[in-house]
Amino acid sequence: MKAVIRDRYGSEDVLRCEDVPAPTAKDGEVLVRIHAAGVDQGVWHLMTGLPYLGRVAFGLRRPRGLVLGMDLAGRVEAVGVGVTRFRPGDEVFGSYAGAYAEYACGPQERFAPKPAGLTFEQAAAVPISAVTALQGLRGAGRVQPGQAVLVIGAGGGVGSFAVQLAKVFGAHVTAVCSGGKADLVRSIGADDVIDYTRLDITDGGRRYDVILDVAGNRPLRQLRRALAPQGTLVVAGGEGGGPWLGGVDRQLRAQLLSPFVRQNLRALMSRQRLDDLLLVRDLLESGAITPVVDRVYALSEVPEAIRYLRSGHARGKVVIAV
Repeated sequence: MKAVIRDRYGSEDVLRCEDVPAPTAKDGEVLVRIHAAGVDQGVWHLMTGLPYLGRVAFGLRRPRGLVLGMDLAGRVEAVGVGVTRFRPGDEVFGSYAGAYAEYACGPQERFAPKPAGLTFEQAAAVPISAVTALQGLRGAGRVQPGQAVLVIGAGGGVGSFAVQLAKVFGAHVTAVCSGGKADLVRSIGADDVIDYTRLDITDGGRRYDVILDVAGNRPLRQLRRALAPQGTLVVAGGEGGGPWLGGVDRQLRAQLLSPFVRQNLRALMSRQRLDDLLLVRDLLESGAITPVVDRVYALSEVPEAIRYLRSGHARGKVVIAV
């Protein structure tokens, strides 16, 4: 099969599209013929091996997995012994290692039936980003109807889902993004939009019950100035920082500081859970939320897709058509 592989950490230059052996479904696994795959910031971290802390899980000196990519959508090609949820021909979406390829295998619990009415490209844009937004708002943030919610990074993959989900939960949503993405976030439900290049969101003039910081780099002390006295800050990601911890240091400091202040400071390390994926699927099928897909690239163009995502100009999600 064709696959985008790398055998060392580095920039997009380490990636190459080559023929490799196709996987086979083991006990409890499904083999999926991939039609589309999603691109997110995590792919860049897996490619570069940054921050170094992440290499504890993904390989100290070189990546353990040959094929890059996580989110995918496609059709079940074969099932292993013990698989009861799917059969060949079923359309599915989910998240598992090795998505930038023609085929991938994973445990049946990592997949769900593809939402009716969505294309494969739209479905591939969903799993990691939507589940992260869901866990940040409903789990860590515990958003309630009528609360004022601030979403930082609202124009990106996780942020575009977070704006929509916060509205589903009955919140008044203020979206933070660049001016070029303001129309987009309004179109998906944001009540107010702040252009961070023109206005300071942490000047203390307005307080929010919940702040979801998707991929920012603002110090905690600044974010706390925009947070209500007993509000909740959820640090769901972060770019920048040093090579060892990257943006993870803010999450660690939030957890250490939280017991000593009235505000709730929480760090989100999202996990792909089937129950959450199924809930997201229901919301997609009902029309309550919808994927925002900016650009679609070919499998051979994965390096270009990652560069575009990292440029910060992507409006919503970037997707690979396989």
